[in-house]
Amino acid sequence: MKTTAVGQQAGRVTVVGSLNMDLVIRAPRLPKEGETLAGRSFVNVPGGKGGNQAVAAARLGAQVAMIGCVGNDDNGRQLVAGLQRDGIDCSGVATDSTLPTGVAMIVVDDVGQNAIVIVAGSNGALTPPAIVEREPAIAQADVLVCQLEVPDETVLAAMKMARKHGRIVVLNPAPALGPLERIWLESADFLIPNELEASALSGVQVDSPDSARQAASVLQQAGARNVIITLGKRGVVVLTEGDQAGDGGKHYLSAEVEAIDTTAAGDTFVGGLCAALAAKRSLDEAVRFGQAAAALSVTRAGAQTSIPYLHEITL
Repeated sequence: MKTTAVGQQAGRVTVVGSLNMDLVIRAPRLPKEGETLAGRSFVNVPGGKGGNQAVAAARLGAQVAMIGCVGNDDNGRQLVAGLQRDGIDCSGVATDSTLPTGVAMIVVDDVGQNAIVIVAGSNGALTPPAIVEREPAIAQADVLVCQLEVPDETVLAAMKMARKHGRIVVLNPAPALGPLERIWLESADFLIPNELEASALSGVQVDSPDSARQAASVLQQAGARNVIITLGKRGVVVLTEGDQAGDGGKHYLSAEVEAIDTTAAGDTFVGGLCAALAAKRSLDEAVRFGQAAAALSVTRAGAQTSIPYLHEITL
């Protein structure tokens, strides 16, 4: 069935998160510790998990507002201009005159796997007072989506504000270095980690759908409502608050595609899922829609350059 719209009316998604310029190197493989490796190519690509998820939600049918911070430099101006080309409201994007725009150094190997190092730069200047100033953008959203590439206190302030206004709150806990306090889990309607993040959050080594189910159950017991763990080519495991104890939730298989670059695949999934939820689609429909978008994204190079448009998605 060809999908021409996520719903009859586009929903509203507000993203609070990072804006980075990605410095992407393609190499035959990822370098080992202490190794100097000859790369094949280098390119600058707009990125940052916040920016990527905003672009994904916009291209996949939502009306999107971005709340973030860039530096007063060429990278920052390019990032904002790119968001605006995708129809994203950037009135909530501040410019910091003291810090450079955030950057991410990404190495992508010949089978599409990547390794990433991030320098936060101006993303660190996004503070809780900025959330207070931009309350209307959160109050008017159907869905708020956050990550952990801006200060923790800012993310928590945004999540609490969205809950105050009765909005759906999605937390993509990336990067995650260890368990989150209960207030974080209880403040999100949907917690969406990948397998590495789920392992860090739960203490369960996630390397299969079964272990993802175990991790999701641990996270629910710790306070999470609905847990969605992305497993790359192994699919997605979803455990909702309505699932009966011990039933393990649902495993969604991924489409088989030839991946050339997995950068921003998770962000594409999150953005697509949020666009569908904002359009009042069911969680089942939203997960499948996000998966279809992510599967298409890994067949293309780059972060935002790989994110597909609504008319390209088939279910």
